[in-house]
Amino acid sequence: MNRVSRWALIGATSLLAAGCATQTPYDYTAYKAHMPKSVLVLPPVNNSPDVNGTFSMYAQVSQPLGEGGYYVLPVSLVNETFRSNGVSVPAEAHAIAPAKLQEIFGADAGLYINITRYGSQYMVVSSEATVSANAKLVDLKTGTLLWEGAATASTSEQNNNSGGGLVGLLVTAVVKQIMNNVTDASHGQAGVASYRLLTPRPNGMLPGPRLVAAQQAATPGR
Repeated sequence: MNRVSRWALIGATSLLAAGCATQTPYDYTAYKAHMPKSVLVLPPVNNSPDVNGTFSMYAQVSQPLGEGGYYVLPVSLVNETFRSNGVSVPAEAHAIAPAKLQEIFGADAGLYINITRYGSQYMVVSSEATVSANAKLVDLKTGTLLWEGAATASTSEQNNNSGGGLVGLLVTAVVKQIMNNVTDASHGQAGVASYRLLTPRPNGMLPGPRLVAAQQAATPGR
């Protein structure tokens, strides 16, 4: 999925959500008071039974954050630093005091991601690959919670059941389940979920300093 398609999908989803329900505006007071320039993404904690969840999402979170205007510490370097110091489990990394993380990595904020669902599921007449995650952004110097949110992406959003009766639906579901597993459809959905979770949107993360500067520079008269 190219960048234009991702933004179009995210925008359409946001508009649909806004049309379905009125969201309570998020309180960004703390966020604006501690606006981070750099973000340390900790290895996501995977609460799903699929062991691929952590690395699939971890590999795709830097791009939406970067496009959102933040400097993101290279996740491969961060992960290797944890492992070199005996921290091999994401939950252990999440348990480290924010001030200690700031001392080690020098980032302004830490992003803590929890994967609540990852993988393909066969449901008699359908099969879908779904990824759900929640995240919180924490100021590493003070431990202040700046923002938290959640997002979901699923292949069921693109699935269109064709005719053929019950037998046709069953066959289609089995084929989709096989294809979802063979092509690792959940990995693609992890990318969509990452964009929905980490790009600026209503009640989402705020635009980072780099994006704000770019928008101001593009504004006529400046």
